[in-house]
Amino acid sequence: MTNIVLLCSADQQQSIQHFYKDALIERKAPGVIFAVKLADTAITAYKSGKVMFQGAGAEREAARWGQAGVSPAKIASTKGDTLPDNFAALSVLGSDETGTGDYFGPVTVAAVYVPADKIALVQELGVKDSKQLTDDYMRQIAPDLMKVCAHSILTLRNDKYNAIQSRGYSQGKIKALLHNQALKHVLEKIAPETPQYILIDQFAERGIYYNHIKNEKEIVRQNVLFSTKAENLHVAVATASILARYAFLKEMDRLAKVTGFPLQKGASGKVDEMAAKIWLKHGEDTLRSMTKWHFANTEKARKLLQKKK
Repeated sequence: MTNIVLLCSADQQQSIQHFYKDALIERKAPGVIFAVKLADTAITAYKSGKVMFQGAGAEREAARWGQAGVSPAKIASTKGDTLPDNFAALSVLGSDETGTGDYFGPVTVAAVYVPADKIALVQELGVKDSKQLTDDYMRQIAPDLMKVCAHSILTLRNDKYNAIQSRGYSQGKIKALLHNQALKHVLEKIAPETPQYILIDQFAERGIYYNHIKNEKEIVRQNVLFSTKAENLHVAVATASILARYAFLKEMDRLAKVTGFPLQKGASGKVDEMAAKIWLKHGEDTLRSMTKWHFANTEKARKLLQKKK
C-alpha cells in the first residue's frame, strides 16, 4: 500500500477538507482534524500539519496538494545499506539500544513495529530523534507509544551484564544478541503480518553482527537493513530509541532507591567520584551490582576510595 505524508499549513488543510467535503468520515484518534475515505484512497489530517494519503490512489491525490519525500541531507549523513525510495512511509520494524556507554545502569534494547497506517499517529504522539528529547519528555510519551505499537523491550541488568562480559562477550556481541531477540519477539507478536523492512540502528557491520549471533537457534535475516542514525530514517527506530531510553531510566530509578540519590549518567569524572562514594558507603558488592564493572571507572573509583581512607 502506498503511503505519502505532506506537511501542510492550516489554510492548505482547510482547502483539502473543503475539496473532499462529500467524502468526509468520522475518525476518533489522537490529533486527527479530519479524515476522508475515497474508493482507493484514505486521507487523514493531523493537528501537527501532516496530511497522510494511503492506498492505490495516494500518489494521485497527494499530487493535487504538493510533493513528499525524504530529506537527502538526512540520508547523506548516514552510513549503511541503501534504503528503498519513500522508506520513511513504509511499514518498518526498527530496533535501537542505549546504556552501553554508561557506567551505571543497564543495557536496554527495544524493537518497535510501526505499520504505515500508524506513522502519522506515532509522529503526533511526539516521536522524533530521541537525542532531541529530554528524559522527562520521553518518560511522558513512552507509555502512549507502548499502547499503540507492537514492541519488545529488553533490560540487561548489571549483574547479568557483568557475568556475560566476564565470559568474554564483547559489548557488540551482547547488543547483537539482544537486538535479535527483541526483533524475534515483535515478529512473533505481529504474525502473520510481516514488516516490509527491518531497520537496525547500526553498531556493527552486517557480517560482524551476524557472526555475533551465528549460534542462535533463530536468526532474524529477512529484509533486514542496517544504517547509522537510523532514528532519522524511520519513526520505528526513533520510537525504539525512546522506549529503550525509557527502560534505562526506569532501571536507574530503581538503583537510585538503593543508593538514596540519583545516579550520574555517562562515564565522566563525576561518575568516578559517585562510584567511590557508593563503594565507601555500601561496599564493593553493591557498587558492582549497579555498574559495568569492566569500565575504567572502577579502577579510578578504587584510587579515589583509597585516598578517602
